[in-house]
Amino acid sequence: MKKSLAFLRRAPAMLLLAGLFHAPLVSAGEVTIVDAVFNRAGAHWNASVTLRHADTGWEHYADAWRVVDAQGKVIKTRTLYHPHVDEQPFTRSLRDIEIPADTTVVYIEAHDRKHGWAPQRMKVELNPVFGRGKAVGLEPRPKGKD
Repeated sequence: MKKSLAFLRRAPAMLLLAGLFHAPLVSAGEVTIVDAVFNRAGAHWNASVTLRHADTGWEHYADAWRVVDAQGKVIKTRTLYHPHVDEQPFTRSLRDIEIPADTTVVYIEAHDRKHGWAPQRMKVELNPVFGRGKAVGLEPRPKGKD
């Protein structure tokens, strides 16, 4: 009996520590960027972006993602016209993205109807020589760049 009580006393601390290592990078209900892949097509780029969001219907769903440069300038936006309640995570593409030839880093930012632009964005490193770009991780989105 004493062993089980000792476990219960430590349980809150263990749950807190477990939560720190498995906590999502955004608060509940906000859209999360799972992955982004870029491929060059001639002078332009095509992107496939995977998002996760607890879409509940027309009032609360992930409704856009965009490509921005390192200064936060919007390069191109992909509008999502309907909820994806039963399709999570989901991937959508955007074609003919005009990215300057000397640009080697872009960011993906995601939006949902209830919370606006998510506080995290996905960094994507572009390799113009091989015509590929890959996601390298999430980082905080600068404030005031809506």
